[in-house]
Amino acid sequence: PLALGLYTVNAVYGDTITMPCRLEVPDGLMFGKWKYEMPNGSPVFIAFRSSTKKNVQYDDVPDYKDRLSLSENYTLSIKNARISDEKRFVCMLVTEDDVSEEPTIVKVFKQPSQPEILHQADFLETEKLQMLGECVTRDSYPEGNVTWYKNGRVLQPVEEVVVINLQKIVDKSTGLFTMTSSLQYVPTKEDANAKFSCIVTYYGPSGQKTIQSKPVVFDVHYPTEKVTIQVLSQSSTVKEGDNITLKCSGNGNPPPQEFLFYIPGEAEGIRSSDTYIMTDVRRNATGEYKCSLTDKSMMDSTTITVHYLDLQLTPSGEVTKQIGEALPVSCTISSSRNATVFWIKDNTRMQTSPSFSSLQYQDAGNYICETTLQEVEGLKKRKTLKLIVEGKPQIKMTKKTNTNKMSKTIVCHVEGFPKPAVQWTVTGSGSIINKAKETKYVNGKFSSKIVIAPEENVTLTCIAENQLERTVTSLNVSAISIPEYDEPEDRNDDNSEKVNDQAKLIVGIVVGLLLAALVAGVVYWLYVKKSKTASKHVDKDLGNIEENKKLEENNHKSET
Repeated sequence: PLALGLYTVNAVYGDTITMPCRLEVPDGLMFGKWKYEMPNGSPVFIAFRSSTKKNVQYDDVPDYKDRLSLSENYTLSIKNARISDEKRFVCMLVTEDDVSEEPTIVKVFKQPSQPEILHQADFLETEKLQMLGECVTRDSYPEGNVTWYKNGRVLQPVEEVVVINLQKIVDKSTGLFTMTSSLQYVPTKEDANAKFSCIVTYYGPSGQKTIQSKPVVFDVHYPTEKVTIQVLSQSSTVKEGDNITLKCSGNGNPPPQEFLFYIPGEAEGIRSSDTYIMTDVRRNATGEYKCSLTDKSMMDSTTITVHYLDLQLTPSGEVTKQIGEALPVSCTISSSRNATVFWIKDNTRMQTSPSFSSLQYQDAGNYICETTLQEVEGLKKRKTLKLIVEGKPQIKMTKKTNTNKMSKTIVCHVEGFPKPAVQWTVTGSGSIINKAKETKYVNGKFSSKIVIAPEENVTLTCIAENQLERTVTSLNVSAISIPEYDEPEDRNDDNSEKVNDQAKLIVGIVVGLLLAALVAGVVYWLYVKKSKTASKHVDKDLGNIEENKKLEENNHKSET
């Protein structure tokens, strides 16, 4: 490289400067020397080498003490390059007749330190010109230049908006530059997450280069422009008994720490932090909720509906009624929305609501009226009715001779609740029969039966007793030699249905026969009446009174 037409050596600060003597060694060379020129042009010799004795001598120059080395080809090396080494050096080759000189220019370069943004502002306020920080880069040579960036784009100076001031200081002992660039800036709300950085541009041996600082993000303060109220809840709906947390927030930075909360039923706003908690809310908490800044500016509102569900079962709890009585049952619902109602009896869902115009034993059981609001999670109510149907013991006795004709089965059919205790006795002797067998007690009914083989006529007594009454019924039973048949022994539901069907068939046949007889009688009566009319006409025409009497007598007999 050449500088002003001269040969130039570019060196890095701290490295070794190597300067070849660019002269061709002449014949008869006596010695070679190196010198540098002072700013005023006067020379300072620093190194000497004899071509004959091969010895090297270094002049006593403090700046180059122990730093010089002169090789056999007269190449001069200077260790630990300094900024002060930027001079014009001259290689001299001397013969008896001539002195040849060739100058070399030395340029020294020092890369600056990575820039740092120092004295950073704690925070920035919008619409206010303030010092953002200082970009500092040290130990540069030659001096460099500092540029500020925001989000990767150059910040150009703008009057009273972007103010940049660059200072360059030289260390007199080293000759190195320290550059400090301060940035004054008017931030906006959009600068809240902006990345600010600075870049130093410097020159090195190979040309222009840059080094960038680490980016910095500043806390930008700006006033609140909007207030928002929220309902913090684990569910999307609120029901009675829940806790409600209201949260009010402002979009300023820093956000407001206190607000006024306006609650339905409260005349004045309640001063609180950004949250307001209501516990165990009731339905009267339904309404519009508001919050604002403490100066009552910038307000927001929301509506909260507290869902409720009431269930009234009449009657409820344990109810005891007598068989045959009426029992009106009502399940009344009051809710914030349409509720679903259903009934359960003894763990089985019912198709219709219970209604009792005449209570039967099978009506007894545990009834549950349950209602839910499907749109509100966890809102469910239920009430229970335990219905007890009581009845005095009712007895019906039947008898039949068994197929083997060796015994007779006597059955005591019993109804009642609580379940009656059954006892058998033989009238006359008063002895108690303990060999009775009982069927299962279902819907207040069961049967007790005995098998006997009486040798003579006897009277059996069935006694049924519960807390309400004692009922006694007797039945005469003939000796085993006399067959007897009464109603079927076991009258379960299926057999009862068959008997009822047969009874209905018989009644239908009898009614049909009676209707047929009635129709036949009416037809006969009409026929007789017509015959009487015809007889009267004949009597009139013939004028024979005696014959008419005979005809009437005959007709009367026929009618009879």
